[in-house]
Amino acid sequence: MPPIRIVIADDHLIVRQGLRLILETEPDLELVGEATDGAEALARCADLKPDVVLMDLRMPVIDGLTAIERLGVEQPEIAVVILTTYNEDALLLRGLQAGARGYLLKDTGRAALFDTIRAAARGETLLGPEIVMRALAQASSGATAKRAPDAVGLTEREGEVLAAVARGERSKEIALHLGISERTVKAHLASIYGKLGVDSRAAAIAAAAQRGWI
Repeated sequence: MPPIRIVIADDHLIVRQGLRLILETEPDLELVGEATDGAEALARCADLKPDVVLMDLRMPVIDGLTAIERLGVEQPEIAVVILTTYNEDALLLRGLQAGARGYLLKDTGRAALFDTIRAAARGETLLGPEIVMRALAQASSGATAKRAPDAVGLTEREGEVLAAVARGERSKEIALHLGISERTVKAHLASIYGKLGVDSRAAAIAAAAQRGWI
């Protein structure tokens, strides 16, 4: 298998240098470019066509959130993983809803970094329980109105699957927990995404949290 091609977008040189050294230790991960702001990130992605972008949210010229939204429209095949600090909770839900497939803190461990990049490259979303809890806490603090899941036509089973996703369970774990096949879980997820107007687990969690369902 060819290596996973990665672009880092962060305006701090020390962060980029540290990530470069870490990524060089894994033979299946290849750093192909770096960017110091959102505009440069968009240009690098257009030129290099990476598999994954590690995107800081607060950058000059064009901020990371705007860059994520632009990538979702212009280059949706590129997976975005948000890379930021603890004080970015206000932007967490917006980033996930914009299409980011993961959310990593800048002091995250190597194993979590590698797992999240590989999951994003496979088209999957990998959110740690602490990230899910922060997303839910942020949504609860800003929620203005709550609607039941059936308000948009989610079935009872789809609601159970969505709740399991919010707990951080993977498809195999959800299947075991609910006594259904993994293929059925994926079918439910596809239906949930369609009803919520999203395309990933992260965005589904964000949308459900903002509605006050979880």
